[in-house]
Amino acid sequence: MIFKNCTFYNELFEKELGDIRVENGKIKEIGFFKESGRDMSGKIILPGFVDIHIHGANGGDTGDNSVESLDKMSAYLAKNGVTSFCPTTMSRPVDELIITAQSIADYKHSRNTKGAKIAGINYEGPFISKEKCGSQNPDYITAGRKEDFNGLYDAAGGLMKLITVAPEAFDSAFFIENAASQCTVSIGHSAANSAQTKKAIENGASHITHLYNAMTPMTSREAGVVGAALDSSVTCELICDGEHVCPEVIRNTFKILGENRAVVVSDSMRAAGLGEGEYELGGQTVYVNKNGGVARLEDGTIAASITNLFEEFKNLIAFGIDFKTALKACTINPARVIKEDGNIGSLAKGKCADFTVVDENLNLLEVYINGTLA
Repeated sequence: MIFKNCTFYNELFEKELGDIRVENGKIKEIGFFKESGRDMSGKIILPGFVDIHIHGANGGDTGDNSVESLDKMSAYLAKNGVTSFCPTTMSRPVDELIITAQSIADYKHSRNTKGAKIAGINYEGPFISKEKCGSQNPDYITAGRKEDFNGLYDAAGGLMKLITVAPEAFDSAFFIENAASQCTVSIGHSAANSAQTKKAIENGASHITHLYNAMTPMTSREAGVVGAALDSSVTCELICDGEHVCPEVIRNTFKILGENRAVVVSDSMRAAGLGEGEYELGGQTVYVNKNGGVARLEDGTIAASITNLFEEFKNLIAFGIDFKTALKACTINPARVIKEDGNIGSLAKGKCADFTVVDENLNLLEVYINGTLA
């Protein structure tokens, strides 16, 4: 199939004109071809968005261990410009997380033929801090052990891409070194100070889970996780719904991180796309109020997001982040974190033909996954 008369953002994230030839779900070549094809005049083609941290959406949750829930998530994401995602767990007993990993792997290899594609599995817990657990159930938080990591890794069948660790919560040096040799290790849900954070980075941690949320802040005399992360070369997630992190802080953070280190995630739960109501998250009840922008615990504490990457991308533009930086933060940067940037995250020869198509006002028009209209 040939997409004709395309205005698209190329692998350098610069606007380009041309035709895109797709074969077997991949971009075969980019140029100008005599053959006819699907006319894309008046549309702008962006790379498909990549959400590496999402618990649920559209009534489905990663922890449901069901085909129906993964179908719901996949369909919702595809309708909202996200073409690849990492179903994300919460703190549960390791044996239950192994079952979840197996169910995701089975789905990926046998049922994930429509909607957004599973790019990997993200384990957010249980090797985190009870002090900074947020909406995670502290009863299931435990120290990291090599045998537990290996069990989770094996159950994922090659799909384990990301794991969150609180480095100060247990004797984590060996755990991080071992895990970092097999997947990306992220620091999060952590009460670590700056020195502990820097040591974890030296040991192999290279990413930060939802920067600012559920971690030690940067102050004038102690940098905490936030300050140490910003002062390093690690990539940092940001939930850009305007509530988890305010626009002023987002702008300042993007100035520090630049166009290659910022990674936008939704961190959404099953209420995303559904609106007001009472929902379950990691064994706890959370609430979305009428016109509410987040899910909250009964005491009002923010529990989870109900946004999606495309809405966050538009938020970033409205907040004053430049287009190229915002786009990379939703596409190639997250793909690079999970080491899938050779397949997804940008429009280039040999990569998956995953397109998020918009008009000049950033209204979402179409989504293509492996060259097929979603």
